[in-house]
Amino acid sequence: MRRKLVAGNWKMNGSRASLAELDAIAAAAAAHPGVDVAVAVPATLIALAAERAPALPIGAQDIHFNDAGAHTGCVSAAMVKEAGARFTIVGHSERRGDQGETSQDVWAKAAAARRHGLDVILCVGETEAERDAGRAARVVQAQIEKSVPDDAAPDWFTLAYEPRWAIGTGRTPTMDEIAEVHAIARAKLRSLVGTAADGIRILYGGSVTGANAAEILGTPDVDGALVGGASLSAAKFVPIIDAAG
Repeated sequence: MRRKLVAGNWKMNGSRASLAELDAIAAAAAAHPGVDVAVAVPATLIALAAERAPALPIGAQDIHFNDAGAHTGCVSAAMVKEAGARFTIVGHSERRGDQGETSQDVWAKAAAARRHGLDVILCVGETEAERDAGRAARVVQAQIEKSVPDDAAPDWFTLAYEPRWAIGTGRTPTMDEIAEVHAIARAKLRSLVGTAADGIRILYGGSVTGANAAEILGTPDVDGALVGGASLSAAKFVPIIDAAG
């Protein structure tokens, strides 16, 4: 039985004052011991967030695939772990789209995180044009094949399906569409890592709210949610945690 995971991603938002939201989020997590809750904050807030909410897994939103070097503005797995991160997101659609990251880059980042003992949430998903062209399944399968490390296992690895056209738009696929892609993703994972795939959680991300969370989380093969904007506010994020519980 895969435990539900509700992970927040603050993206390039938040300040020291914003960390007060973690108090209610941590309380909601404690009230639902059968649900895992985590929050990825900007790198500048990792240490402060980990100190404020020690029971809540705090993560990074990205890392570089090298451990050190001349990579101005980047942070390594070792750096974010030292700051208090327990996991990192890699391959988010905004990194793939805005920063031109390839699936090979994402694979290397996941491997770097693994070397330093960080858990990984690895994102895949198609664009609107790719879905309209009937290529959603092929795109997701190719991203999984090229991005997922060979040793991916349930104790440290989570996959997140985020249709890029649904992120921050208020649009979501139908439940049948979500279930279809999650089943395709599970099958592709199984072809790569064998029976370990049955224990790997696959999250859905893309305009998840308290209003639609229960239906999304009740969809076959959906093991939780990767939540963007709604995770910035405990008032919006806690109802999603409640739905998972």
